[in-house]
Amino acid sequence: MPPGIRILLVDDHELFRAGIRSLLGTIVDLEVVAEAGDGRQALEAVAKHRPDVVLMDLIMPRLNGLDAMAQLVKKLPNVRIVILSMLDSEDSVLQALRAGAVGYVVKTANPGELELAIRAAVRGERFLSSAISKPVIERCLQRVHNERTSLERLPPRLREVLQLIAEGRSTKTIAKELGISARTAESYRAELMKAIDIHDIASLTRYAIQMGLISPYT
Repeated sequence: MPPGIRILLVDDHELFRAGIRSLLGTIVDLEVVAEAGDGRQALEAVAKHRPDVVLMDLIMPRLNGLDAMAQLVKKLPNVRIVILSMLDSEDSVLQALRAGAVGYVVKTANPGELELAIRAAVRGERFLSSAISKPVIERCLQRVHNERTSLERLPPRLREVLQLIAEGRSTKTIAKELGISARTAESYRAELMKAIDIHDIASLTRYAIQMGLISPYT
């Protein structure tokens, strides 16, 4: 029997991960080799387990799927990433494709689509869920190389700071999370506010929610 497809499952809901692991366990050549509950754990797990495919949610604490994916693609370009998300908006799909995803499956899709997406990813082919409307797919494919949004134009470090601020983390906590000094964290906060012309925490949080960086229920 040829080697199986090694999968890393990344989602912040443990019960959901258990369901997906159980589903994939019924398919003989698919193996979930590790799980992660957020983007930072995903980076560590990929380095340790070297999966063939990463199934990853978009909205997760500490480091969201988009920014985790951007780092993964840069460090390990051979890893194929399939987004598995509740979000089916044009902007969400577009940002995922731009960040390096080869597949996008909506969580409400038929379970069989997940296997199709995984196998397409291994072949290096793009797969977009049938739950995403055809006009949205067509517009996304047309726009994938167009001008990027204000969020996409932010440097990766500022995007990380934005997410942590929007999650309600203090400057001290942000500094510890990112391995930097409190003074540097404050400097990043000021740079972020200047870059997107938003100058208070409440508005930064609303912006992060509007851009799909965090959940409104965070």
